[in-house]
Amino acid sequence: MTSEYGSAPVESTRVTAVTDGVAHVFTWEADARIEVRGLGGEIVIEANAAGLRTLAGHLLVLAGDGVPDGTHLHLEDGNGLEKGSVGLVLERGDDE
Repeated sequence: MTSEYGSAPVESTRVTAVTDGVAHVFTWEADARIEVRGLGGEIVIEANAAGLRTLAGHLLVLAGDGVPDGTHLHLEDGNGLEKGSVGLVLERGDDE
């Protein structure tokens, strides 16, 4: 990250999670900046271009074939999001 308050890695980072024997690789682009704010009844996700591509990639991983219902990724202040961000959970939910 280029931000002095950033909490995402400066270089591209890959995290592999295994759910029901299936590996899921989540990648953060270099210099990704993602901030999540709660404003009353709305959630604002503000990100630079690298951050938006990173979030898109996370969603595509969760949307992939063979990814089980309930597979999720936690993003938090200091763990993929800018300092002061509200936590964000991306979760696949196929069951209605």
